[in-house]
Amino acid sequence: MRAPKNPFRARGRLLPSPVPPGSPVAEARGLRVLLGQRPVLDSIDLAAHAGEVLALVGPNGAGKSTLLAALAADLPADGGEVRIDGRPASGWSAAELALRRAVLPQSAALSFPFPVEDVVRMGRAPWAGTDRADEDDPAVASAMAATEVTEFAARPFSALSGGERARVALARVLAQRAPLLLLDEPTAALDLRHQELVLRICRERAAAGDAVVVVLHDLGLAAAYADRAAVLHEGRIAVAGPPAGVFTGELLGEVYRQPVEVFPHPRTGAPLVVPTRGS
Repeated sequence: MRAPKNPFRARGRLLPSPVPPGSPVAEARGLRVLLGQRPVLDSIDLAAHAGEVLALVGPNGAGKSTLLAALAADLPADGGEVRIDGRPASGWSAAELALRRAVLPQSAALSFPFPVEDVVRMGRAPWAGTDRADEDDPAVASAMAATEVTEFAARPFSALSGGERARVALARVLAQRAPLLLLDEPTAALDLRHQELVLRICRERAAAGDAVVVVLHDLGLAAAYADRAAVLHEGRIAVAGPPAGVFTGELLGEVYRQPVEVFPHPRTGAPLVVPTRGS
């Protein structure tokens, strides 16, 4: 008799199984990363949990993008370890990692003028040959609708503005439907409306059970949308916790070397961070 098909295996790949809410999806334990001989990250202990948005904030050069790349297993650790889905990141094949985490880099560039819809469909490649390959069309359509790029589905990616490219790149990540989203400055090229749209999408993905890690420069966005924030300073985590608890004028002023004032939003209570300016 033929053995029953394992729904969690396809073409030699172990497919991800559902992660209970609150469980760690990605973890850094004593993480150390060197670029050249210079330590960029040191003694990093941090976890991203299913069902939460974790914001990485801090000044330029603090190590935010490096930490995101290490959590994605795109950058090897020089000390400590990174675990994804309960296993050391090095224990997963590239194909298995692609099923577990989707990465949005700071810039999106393509050498060929692919149509927008084809670019978004690239996010479905990890699921080829699995029982979830039949989700390709609805996943692509849903991702394009969420990021408001459906109307230019047939346009060449190279003909888009910077903000439009950023939204298409995010749609590709969403179409991948991985349980861990790692987004590096996804709002940098966007106008006010689409900045808010992207962070609402982050919250929606967390509500659906995903773990979302997002690098942000806008502390107001981090305070409004993140469940937790990790403030990086000189390659270490200065503090991590709910923004309302960790965004203080004293800490942020020291980390950013800029005096700031922190006020509660009059309606939501979320911290508002304003640089201290002269009268």
